Amino acid sequence: MYQIITDACCDLPAKALDQLGVAYIPMTIELDGKDYVDDLGQTFDYQWFLENLKENKQPTTSQINVGQYMMAFKPYVAKRMPLLYLAFSSGLSGSYNSAMQAIALIKEEVPDAEIYCVDTKAASLGQGMLVVQAATLQKEGQSIQEVIQWVETAKNHLRSWVTVDDLNHLERGGRISKTAATIGGLLNIKPIIHMDAEGKLQNVGKARGRKKALQTLLNETERNLDQTILNQFYLSHSGDEASVTEVVNQLQQRYPNTPITRYPLGPTIASHTGYGCIALFSMGSQER
Repeated sequence: MYQIITDACCDLPAKALDQLGVAYIPMTIELDGKDYVDDLGQTFDYQWFLENLKENKQPTTSQINVGQYMMAFKPYVAKRMPLLYLAFSSGLSGSYNSAMQAIALIKEEVPDAEIYCVDTKAASLGQGMLVVQAATLQKEGQSIQEVIQWVETAKNHLRSWVTVDDLNHLERGGRISKTAATIGGLLNIKPIIHMDAEGKLQNVGKARGRKKALQTLLNETERNLDQTILNQFYLSHSGDEASVTEVVNQLQQRYPNTPITRYPLGPTIASHTGYGCIALFSMGSQER
Protein backbone atom coordinates (compact mmCIF):
# COMPACT_ATOMS: atom_id res chain seq x y z
CA MET A 1 0.00 0.00 0.00
CA TYR A 2 1.27 3.46 -0.87
CA GLN A 3 -0.10 7.00 -1.06
CA ILE A 4 -0.14 9.26 -4.12
CA ILE A 5 -0.07 13.00 -3.47
CA THR A 6 -0.20 15.92 -5.88
CA ASP A 7 -0.85 19.66 -5.58
CA ALA A 8 -3.59 22.09 -6.49
CA CYS A 9 -1.97 22.91 -9.84
CA CYS A 10 -3.34 19.62 -11.23
CA ASP A 11 -6.74 21.39 -11.55
CA LEU A 12 -8.69 18.24 -10.73
CA PRO A 13 -11.65 18.83 -8.37
CA ALA A 14 -11.09 17.81 -4.77
CA LYS A 15 -14.01 15.37 -5.06
CA ALA A 16 -12.41 13.63 -8.03
CA LEU A 17 -9.11 13.27 -6.18
CA ASP A 18 -10.93 11.89 -3.15
CA GLN A 19 -12.60 9.24 -5.31
CA LEU A 20 -9.18 8.32 -6.69
CA GLY A 21 -7.68 8.13 -3.22
CA VAL A 22 -5.18 10.89 -4.06
CA ALA A 23 -4.23 13.52 -1.48
CA TYR A 24 -3.25 17.05 -2.48
CA ILE A 25 -1.44 20.12 -1.18
CA PRO A 26 -3.29 23.43 -1.68
CA MET A 27 -1.79 26.60 -3.15
CA THR A 28 -2.20 30.21 -1.99
CA ILE A 29 -3.44 33.15 -4.07
CA GLU A 30 -3.23 36.82 -3.12
CA LEU A 31 -5.80 39.27 -4.51
CA ASP A 32 -6.45 42.84 -3.36
CA GLY A 33 -4.26 42.35 -0.31
CA LYS A 34 -6.00 39.18 0.88
CA ASP A 35 -4.85 35.56 0.79
CA TYR A 36 -7.12 32.81 -0.53
CA VAL A 37 -6.58 29.05 -0.55
CA ASP A 38 -6.85 27.16 -3.83
CA ASP A 39 -8.47 24.05 -2.36
CA LEU A 40 -9.72 22.66 -5.69
CA GLY A 41 -13.28 23.84 -5.31
CA GLN A 42 -14.03 22.89 -1.72
CA THR A 43 -14.48 26.47 -0.48
CA PHE A 44 -12.94 28.71 -3.15
CA ASP A 45 -15.49 30.89 -4.97
CA TYR A 46 -14.46 30.34 -8.58
CA GLN A 47 -17.17 32.47 -10.21
CA TRP A 48 -16.16 35.42 -8.07
CA PHE A 49 -12.57 34.82 -9.14
CA LEU A 50 -13.50 34.73 -12.85
CA GLU A 51 -15.28 38.06 -12.50
CA ASN A 52 -12.11 39.54 -11.04
CA LEU A 53 -10.09 38.19 -13.97
CA LYS A 54 -12.58 39.73 -16.42
CA GLU A 55 -11.96 43.06 -14.69
CA ASN A 56 -8.25 42.58 -15.48
CA LYS A 57 -7.21 42.22 -11.87
CA GLN A 58 -3.80 40.58 -11.36
CA PRO A 59 -3.73 37.92 -8.63
CA THR A 60 -0.38 36.63 -7.44
CA THR A 61 0.53 33.12 -6.32
CA SER A 62 3.00 31.59 -3.87
CA GLN A 63 4.93 28.37 -4.29
CA ILE A 64 4.57 25.61 -1.72
CA ASN A 65 7.37 26.01 0.83
CA VAL A 66 9.54 23.40 2.52
CA GLY A 67 7.57 23.52 5.76
CA GLN A 68 4.28 22.86 4.00
CA TYR A 69 5.75 19.85 2.25
CA MET A 70 7.12 18.45 5.49
CA MET A 71 3.70 18.80 7.12
CA ALA A 72 2.10 16.99 4.19
CA PHE A 73 4.66 14.16 3.99
CA LYS A 74 5.36 13.41 7.66
CA PRO A 75 2.03 11.73 8.54
CA TYR A 76 2.70 9.03 5.92
CA VAL A 77 6.30 8.64 7.03
CA ALA A 78 5.09 8.14 10.59
CA LYS A 79 2.82 5.34 9.37
CA ARG A 80 5.68 3.82 7.36
CA MET A 81 3.59 4.23 4.22
CA PRO A 82 5.49 4.77 0.94
CA LEU A 83 4.63 8.06 -0.70
CA LEU A 84 4.65 9.24 -4.32
CA TYR A 85 4.38 12.97 -4.95
CA LEU A 86 3.50 14.05 -8.51
CA ALA A 87 4.67 17.65 -8.65
CA PHE A 88 3.76 20.76 -10.62
CA SER A 89 6.35 21.53 -13.30
CA SER A 90 9.73 22.73 -12.02
CA GLY A 91 9.86 24.86 -15.17
CA LEU A 92 7.06 27.05 -13.80
CA SER A 93 7.60 27.03 -10.05
CA GLY A 94 10.17 26.43 -7.36
CA SER A 95 7.76 24.13 -5.54
CA TYR A 96 9.43 20.98 -6.85
CA ASN A 97 12.79 22.09 -5.44
CA SER A 98 11.13 22.82 -2.11
CA ALA A 99 9.67 19.32 -2.12
CA MET A 100 13.12 17.82 -2.70
CA GLN A 101 14.53 19.87 0.17
CA ALA A 102 11.71 18.68 2.43
CA ILE A 103 12.40 15.06 1.51
CA ALA A 104 16.09 15.48 2.28
CA LEU A 105 15.30 16.95 5.71
CA ILE A 106 12.85 14.16 6.51
CA LYS A 107 15.38 11.52 5.51
CA GLU A 108 17.89 13.04 7.90
CA GLU A 109 15.46 12.08 10.67
CA VAL A 110 14.11 8.89 9.06
CA PRO A 111 16.75 7.55 6.65
CA ASP A 112 14.59 4.68 5.40
CA ALA A 113 11.53 6.85 4.66
CA GLU A 114 10.08 5.91 1.28
CA ILE A 115 9.26 9.21 -0.41
CA TYR A 116 9.41 9.50 -4.18
CA CYS A 117 8.96 12.74 -6.08
CA VAL A 118 8.32 13.02 -9.82
CA ASP A 119 8.56 16.34 -11.63
CA THR A 120 5.66 15.98 -14.06
CA LYS A 121 6.97 18.85 -16.24
CA ALA A 122 3.26 19.62 -16.59
CA ALA A 123 0.56 21.93 -15.30
CA SER A 124 -3.21 22.08 -15.02
CA LEU A 125 -5.00 19.06 -16.49
CA GLY A 126 -1.79 17.94 -18.19
CA GLN A 127 -0.54 17.22 -14.70
CA GLY A 128 -4.05 16.07 -13.82
CA MET A 129 -4.20 13.39 -16.52
CA LEU A 130 -0.92 11.92 -15.27
CA VAL A 131 -2.31 11.89 -11.73
CA VAL A 132 -5.52 10.17 -12.80
CA GLN A 133 -3.70 7.45 -14.70
CA ALA A 134 -1.20 6.94 -11.88
CA ALA A 135 -4.07 6.42 -9.43
CA THR A 136 -5.81 4.10 -11.90
CA LEU A 137 -2.68 1.97 -12.25
CA GLN A 138 -2.37 1.86 -8.47
CA LYS A 139 -5.93 0.57 -8.17
CA GLU A 140 -5.12 -2.07 -10.79
CA GLY A 141 -2.38 -3.36 -8.50
CA GLN A 142 0.74 -1.85 -10.00
CA SER A 143 3.63 -1.15 -7.62
CA ILE A 144 4.87 2.31 -6.80
CA GLN A 145 7.94 1.73 -8.98
CA GLU A 146 5.78 0.62 -11.92
CA VAL A 147 3.64 3.74 -11.57
CA ILE A 148 6.73 5.95 -11.40
CA GLN A 149 8.09 4.34 -14.55
CA TRP A 150 4.81 4.94 -16.41
CA VAL A 151 4.66 8.61 -15.36
CA GLU A 152 8.31 9.23 -16.22
CA THR A 153 7.75 7.80 -19.71
CA ALA A 154 4.31 9.27 -20.38
CA LYS A 155 5.19 12.82 -19.27
CA ASN A 156 7.66 13.10 -22.15
CA HIS A 157 4.82 12.41 -24.60
CA LEU A 158 2.36 14.80 -22.98
CA ARG A 159 1.14 17.53 -25.33
CA SER A 160 -0.08 20.81 -23.86
CA TRP A 161 -1.50 23.33 -26.34
CA VAL A 162 -2.72 26.65 -24.96
CA THR A 163 -4.16 29.93 -26.17
CA VAL A 164 -5.26 32.98 -24.22
CA ASP A 165 -7.66 35.77 -25.03
CA ASP A 166 -6.00 38.55 -23.02
CA LEU A 167 -2.52 39.56 -24.14
CA ASN A 168 -2.39 42.32 -21.54
CA HIS A 169 -2.57 39.73 -18.79
CA LEU A 170 0.43 37.92 -20.26
CA GLU A 171 2.27 41.23 -20.48
CA ARG A 172 1.63 42.04 -16.81
CA GLY A 173 2.89 38.58 -15.92
CA GLY A 174 6.10 39.18 -17.85
CA ARG A 175 5.39 36.58 -20.57
CA ILE A 176 5.41 39.08 -23.46
CA SER A 177 6.50 42.69 -23.91
CA LYS A 178 4.16 45.65 -23.53
CA THR A 179 4.72 46.54 -27.18
CA ALA A 180 3.80 43.03 -28.32
CA ALA A 181 0.66 43.12 -26.17
CA THR A 182 -0.42 46.48 -27.56
CA ILE A 183 0.17 45.56 -31.21
CA GLY A 184 -1.33 42.10 -30.75
CA GLY A 185 -4.45 43.57 -29.18
CA LEU A 186 -4.93 46.00 -32.05
CA LEU A 187 -4.52 43.24 -34.65
CA ASN A 188 -6.61 40.68 -32.71
CA ILE A 189 -3.60 38.38 -32.45
CA LYS A 190 -3.92 35.31 -30.20
CA PRO A 191 -0.77 33.50 -29.06
CA ILE A 192 -0.25 29.76 -29.47
CA ILE A 193 1.64 28.35 -26.50
CA HIS A 194 2.93 24.91 -25.67
CA MET A 195 4.95 23.34 -22.87
CA ASP A 196 8.46 22.28 -23.79
CA ALA A 197 10.58 19.36 -22.56
CA GLU A 198 11.69 21.34 -19.51
CA GLY A 199 8.11 22.03 -18.49
CA LYS A 200 8.26 25.69 -19.49
CA LEU A 201 5.62 27.56 -21.48
CA GLN A 202 6.84 28.71 -24.88
CA ASN A 203 5.08 31.09 -27.24
CA VAL A 204 5.48 29.17 -30.51
CA GLY A 205 3.00 30.85 -32.84
CA LYS A 206 0.10 33.20 -33.31
CA ALA A 207 -3.29 33.25 -34.97
CA ARG A 208 -5.48 36.10 -36.19
CA GLY A 209 -8.64 35.86 -34.13
CA ARG A 210 -10.04 33.47 -31.55
CA LYS A 211 -11.56 31.01 -34.00
CA LYS A 212 -8.27 30.45 -35.85
CA ALA A 213 -6.44 30.09 -32.53
CA LEU A 214 -8.80 27.33 -31.42
CA GLN A 215 -8.43 25.61 -34.79
CA THR A 216 -4.67 25.71 -34.38
CA LEU A 217 -4.94 24.03 -30.97
CA LEU A 218 -7.00 21.25 -32.51
CA ASN A 219 -4.69 20.81 -35.48
CA GLU A 220 -1.55 20.73 -33.33
CA THR A 221 -3.18 18.23 -30.98
CA GLU A 222 -4.05 16.00 -33.92
CA ARG A 223 -0.50 16.14 -35.27
CA ASN A 224 1.38 12.98 -34.15
CA LEU A 225 -1.44 12.09 -31.76
CA ASP A 226 -0.80 8.76 -30.02
CA GLN A 227 -3.90 7.24 -28.46
CA THR A 228 -2.12 4.02 -27.48
CA ILE A 229 -0.40 5.77 -24.55
CA LEU A 230 -3.64 7.21 -23.20
CA ASN A 231 -6.83 7.43 -25.25
CA GLN A 232 -8.22 10.59 -23.69
CA PHE A 233 -8.37 14.33 -24.18
CA TYR A 234 -8.25 16.73 -21.26
CA LEU A 235 -9.51 20.30 -21.64
CA SER A 236 -9.20 23.13 -19.12
CA HIS A 237 -10.47 26.68 -19.44
CA SER A 238 -11.04 29.95 -17.58
CA GLY A 239 -14.47 31.04 -18.72
CA ASP A 240 -15.59 31.49 -22.35
CA GLU A 241 -17.98 28.53 -22.43
CA ALA A 242 -18.78 29.12 -26.11
CA SER A 243 -15.17 28.42 -27.13
CA VAL A 244 -15.03 25.36 -24.89
CA THR A 245 -18.19 23.98 -26.49
CA GLU A 246 -16.74 24.56 -29.96
CA VAL A 247 -13.54 22.67 -29.13
CA VAL A 248 -15.45 19.79 -27.50
CA ASN A 249 -17.79 19.47 -30.47
CA GLN A 250 -14.91 19.33 -32.94
CA LEU A 251 -13.05 16.75 -30.85
CA GLN A 252 -16.18 14.59 -30.67
CA GLN A 253 -16.63 14.78 -34.44
CA ARG A 254 -13.01 13.81 -35.12
CA TYR A 255 -12.64 11.24 -32.33
CA PRO A 256 -16.09 9.94 -31.32
CA ASN A 257 -14.63 7.07 -29.28
CA THR A 258 -12.18 9.13 -27.23
CA PRO A 259 -13.35 10.39 -23.81
CA ILE A 260 -13.01 14.11 -23.11
CA THR A 261 -12.43 15.27 -19.55
CA ARG A 262 -12.98 18.99 -18.99
CA TYR A 263 -12.69 21.11 -15.86
CA PRO A 264 -12.21 24.81 -15.18
CA LEU A 265 -8.65 26.06 -15.08
CA GLY A 266 -7.77 26.27 -11.39
CA PRO A 267 -7.31 29.73 -9.85
CA THR A 268 -3.57 29.25 -9.32
CA ILE A 269 -2.95 28.63 -13.04
CA ALA A 270 -5.62 31.08 -14.18
CA SER A 271 -3.90 33.82 -12.14
CA HIS A 272 -1.16 33.69 -14.77
CA THR A 273 -3.27 33.22 -17.91
CA GLY A 274 -6.24 35.51 -17.31
CA TYR A 275 -9.84 35.09 -18.41
CA GLY A 276 -10.51 33.11 -21.59
CA CYS A 277 -7.60 30.68 -21.54
CA ILE A 278 -8.15 27.35 -23.31
CA ALA A 279 -5.72 24.46 -22.78
CA LEU A 280 -5.93 21.11 -24.57
CA PHE A 281 -3.93 18.08 -23.42
CA SER A 282 -3.21 14.76 -25.13
CA MET A 283 -0.41 12.28 -25.80
CA GLY A 284 1.91 12.46 -28.81
CA SER A 285 3.94 9.77 -30.55
CA GLN A 286 7.13 11.84 -30.32
CA GLU A 287 8.73 13.09 -27.15
CA ARG A 288 8.37 16.82 -26.60
